[in-house]
Amino acid sequence: MASQLPPAKSVAVNPTQEELREWVERMPNSQRTEFDNWNVTAEVTARSAGSTFVVTDDPGPISKQTMPRSEYSDVVRRQEEYIRDKDMILVEGYIGPENSPLKRATRVFIERSNANIPAMQQQLYYPKDADWREDDALTVIYTPNCPAEGYPDGRLVTIDLDNWVTRVFSIDYFGESKMGGLRMWMEWCFQQGALAMHSGAKLIPTDSGDKVCLIIGLSGTGKTTTTFTRQNGSLPVQDDIVALVEGGEVFSTENGCFAKTFGLDPKYEPTIYGALASPAGWLENVAVDENGGVDFYDDSYTANGRGTFSLAAIEHYDPRKLGKADFLLILNRNENIAPAVAKMSSVEQAVAYFMLGETKGTSAGGKAEAGKNLRVPGTNPFFLGHEYLQGNRLADLINSMDYDFGVYVLNTGRVGGTEDVEGSKKVEIPHSSAIVKAIAEGRIEWEADSEFGYLVATNVPDFDDPELLQPRRLYESQGRLEEYERLVTALKEDRREYMRNHAGLRPEILEALQ
Repeated sequence: MASQLPPAKSVAVNPTQEELREWVERMPNSQRTEFDNWNVTAEVTARSAGSTFVVTDDPGPISKQTMPRSEYSDVVRRQEEYIRDKDMILVEGYIGPENSPLKRATRVFIERSNANIPAMQQQLYYPKDADWREDDALTVIYTPNCPAEGYPDGRLVTIDLDNWVTRVFSIDYFGESKMGGLRMWMEWCFQQGALAMHSGAKLIPTDSGDKVCLIIGLSGTGKTTTTFTRQNGSLPVQDDIVALVEGGEVFSTENGCFAKTFGLDPKYEPTIYGALASPAGWLENVAVDENGGVDFYDDSYTANGRGTFSLAAIEHYDPRKLGKADFLLILNRNENIAPAVAKMSSVEQAVAYFMLGETKGTSAGGKAEAGKNLRVPGTNPFFLGHEYLQGNRLADLINSMDYDFGVYVLNTGRVGGTEDVEGSKKVEIPHSSAIVKAIAEGRIEWEADSEFGYLVATNVPDFDDPELLQPRRLYESQGRLEEYERLVTALKEDRREYMRNHAGLRPEILEALQ
């Protein structure tokens, strides 16, 4: 049951995009760009994970930091007193398209002074209809200018799952609106027996039929790029969150896209570029000069520039027709011995690598993550329960499928070392695209990897560098084989030690790591 919205000085209910543009134009930190759209420079440049608390008096089932209800009561009072004399905007819609069994009403209630946030959020909601119910809505009550003294960085996000309400204080970054609703939806999905995944989805035509590809990865590791890069005329369906259910069916969530803009190149990402370089796109924390010129390569303020656009702005596959998933890609932005692609040899091994969630952190996770080697199970920082639960759930869902469901780990980073290491090589977007195409078409030749037990590719059509496919060959050709073997030994032991932390994960999953 959703909570009632607090009284406000005024409430603009479901304003149009044009009305929202007029309010954004009045914001002192907004700027019209050469594309005739608006960029807003927010004070906060990434998610505030350290300031986020789940409200509960029983922290046992929760893996994130928690806040007792006695403290939360004061938080609610402070926010409602603040809102009483403010002009607010209410945007209502759905997470999930009309035919999804996991469709859920949702809404954001936010200060009009930050009109860019509801403008962006409106592009991601599916539209409200006659069946929309206030008493069932996931609710985000968002006060970007309400102080949060006493909390980390002077910011606060509270997640009240008993009432399906997220409250945001002193944060003007759009991502907290987007994830405020989706994070609650993900928990609700788990309660329904599904697994909500931090995943894009696309449909790839092949001679043997259309293939549905899921792509999971931390923000900034190439998830959106991989989703939108086209193979055989493939079309995107979803760029961020999907739900996998028993039997393999997939259901999408958002009617738009929240894309990372740093390094956005029309040559490699024409769909995203075209949508954001239009009057209908919204930009946040992107470098714009005094004449409105946009520079997607300028990271002097932040490398986590973002933009939103509606799916209606691009050619896309109808999410109502998605059906069953054929394969899953786990993105890992590695920099040493991870191959450009590895195929998991068993369900247990697939779940083990899903749980490892290895990557290099990006600016999307803020300064605490950028540039650091991370492990985030399922590459999903938004799962609120204990991590082993999503691993066991994934195993159950794969085992419920009556067809061959492939799971692959894609390295979207480098092989042989960081950029400053002589002889190291980058896995470029065309490399990853060739791999995805070949997976969909079933045209990769594989052999077992003696060190890790997964399969590595011996041949990928239109892929010109075997050393990216088998990193041992790169290290050997450069006289670095001893270094490679040290890295293998250290990584295997580190993985085993890490997985021992996940008490509750089924033993056969733990044993699948060599």
